Amino acid sequence: MPASDTGTSGAGTSGTGTSGTGTSGVGTSVGAAGANGNYRWVVLANTTAAVFMSALDGSIVLIALPPIFRGIHLDPLAPGNVGYLLWMIMGYRLVQAVLVVALGRLGDMFGRVRIYNAGFAVFTLASILLSFDPFDAGRGALWLIGWRVLQAVGGSMLTANSAAILTDAFPAEQRGFALGINQVASLAGQFVGLVAGGLLAVLDWRAVFWVNVPVGVFGTVWAYRRLRETSAARGGGGRRIDWWGNITFAVGLAAVLIAVTEGLQPYRGHAMGWTNPTVVGLLVGGVALLVAFVAVERRHPEPMFALGLFRIRAFTAGNVAGLAVSVARGGLQFMLIIWLQGIWLPLHGYDYEDTPLWAGIYLLPLTVGILVAGPVSGILSDRFGARGLASAGMAVFAGSFVGLMLLPVTFSYWAFALLIALNGIGGGMFAAPNSSAIMGSVPAEQRGAASGMRATFQNSGTALSIGVFFSLMIAGLAATLPDALDGGLRAQGVPAGIAHDVAALPPVSSLFATVLGVNPVEHLLSAGDGLAAVPPANRATLTGREFFPELLAGPFHHGLVIVFAVAAGLGVLAGLASMLRGASVPSGASVPSGASVPPDRVEIGRQSERIIEEAPDAHGGDDADGQRRPARGGDAGPGRHPAAPAGP
Repeated sequence: MPASDTGTSGAGTSGTGTSGTGTSGVGTSVGAAGANGNYRWVVLANTTAAVFMSALDGSIVLIALPPIFRGIHLDPLAPGNVGYLLWMIMGYRLVQAVLVVALGRLGDMFGRVRIYNAGFAVFTLASILLSFDPFDAGRGALWLIGWRVLQAVGGSMLTANSAAILTDAFPAEQRGFALGINQVASLAGQFVGLVAGGLLAVLDWRAVFWVNVPVGVFGTVWAYRRLRETSAARGGGGRRIDWWGNITFAVGLAAVLIAVTEGLQPYRGHAMGWTNPTVVGLLVGGVALLVAFVAVERRHPEPMFALGLFRIRAFTAGNVAGLAVSVARGGLQFMLIIWLQGIWLPLHGYDYEDTPLWAGIYLLPLTVGILVAGPVSGILSDRFGARGLASAGMAVFAGSFVGLMLLPVTFSYWAFALLIALNGIGGGMFAAPNSSAIMGSVPAEQRGAASGMRATFQNSGTALSIGVFFSLMIAGLAATLPDALDGGLRAQGVPAGIAHDVAALPPVSSLFATVLGVNPVEHLLSAGDGLAAVPPANRATLTGREFFPELLAGPFHHGLVIVFAVAAGLGVLAGLASMLRGASVPSGASVPSGASVPPDRVEIGRQSERIIEEAPDAHGGDDADGQRRPARGGDAGPGRHPAAPAGP
């Protein structure tokens, strides 16, 4: 029997031991046992830099799109060019959503650090190539989209394995803190990217890609020199790749997300493309492949997507909650940007071309809320457990959406700042405890796959959120904006025919114009002779800062209330799912010999044991001589999990 240096903790043995990997993620892992001295802090610093860089790059391009498209001499709002714009925004997230599970599973098989380090190198290489776009117009856009896809592959290799590497390196009583820092870096990167993109694009549009290069080069060298494999899942010898599972999942999820992206584009007189046969075919085909994927995974001896993990209540509840939060938060960024850039900032004297940068600056309270609450909640979850903190965070999160619904369109900034700060605080309170609970509930040998599954739910939720929220907003605007725009243009002397044609254009053009820092009315009328036929005084009104925001305010607020109501409901759903994860003994709390462990935590251990037993190649089986060999994870006897004390 291997010795243990300390007593059991609420999540299993938290001290060092000699047993290799623990039977489950709630037991001792070789990573916790082997991470002595400063190594765990090296892991935390490197993985935090990696996930921050990956998340930042998902949003930095959003604010920098106007100078990027000017640099390649392409009008993204021209007919036929909206697709380039959508793929610049959505392509990165789509690739990450599709690949993280497979890359996490490969990390379990061939080494998490090996896959992670390669991801740093791939991400850095793609960043270099992005800044050397040799083409103009459509070909220039395709160059950027293509290398953004490769960059997303590298980012997926980083995010799929970073949480598992951290969980391996840190003992149970410090995992909440470590994963909290990591999660905060990911969330903060999404919003810091908005400010960074605006500042760097002032210098040169290529600078938004250059900024990754020194960090990427240093991080790659640092990772290869300092990180080491501490998980037992090395080499992959004798282990089979689930090819059919990978194919059906990747193609199926990609088809669904591509359909969501294409569905936002106008189609034959419709405001959106949901009636497009291609979109319908992609949705139906994608869902069918995902159903086939589940059937494949249930029969494969070494599945890519460990469906058995969903029998662990903490894992299932945590991922359901995480998906709901991602859907609620993913579209929030875009809605707030449109609100600020399309209405509030112009009405407060800001020129349209300056609004992208200032929108990022005015959203900083949200980032501050995440930065403050994330690490604190991670530390507290190590002492008090995840359920209460995560659920309370969702109450704050959902309440902030209710407050945003009640704000007038031309709000007082301090009320707005307080509400988005509360949104960030609620999200930060949830993120670290939820991630720690998910990663601490699974068998140690499944952490890479679990990390990838967790990231897939988050990235898929974000991509779906953008499609859902934009669809809700466009549907609302399509019902009210055309009449308001038609009447407003005629009142300013625009000929009736031109006013009707402009008002009949899909609202998506106006929304994207605001995101790009372009005056929508000026852009729409300059395409024809609309402005030339208008008296100079009226022309100044049409192209001024107030005409379009005042027209948009009413219809936009109607759509905004719908969007925020859905987000608030998703926050409540996430809170309920978090409550259902079950109570747990905090990972730092000792359980005296003979004391009882909460039934739900013992059940997690038993569920993990069953999962281990279902994977004989990885966790024990029969040797060639017919003798039963023990599981790699330790010596817990039948029916006993390391978290359950033996008693007197």
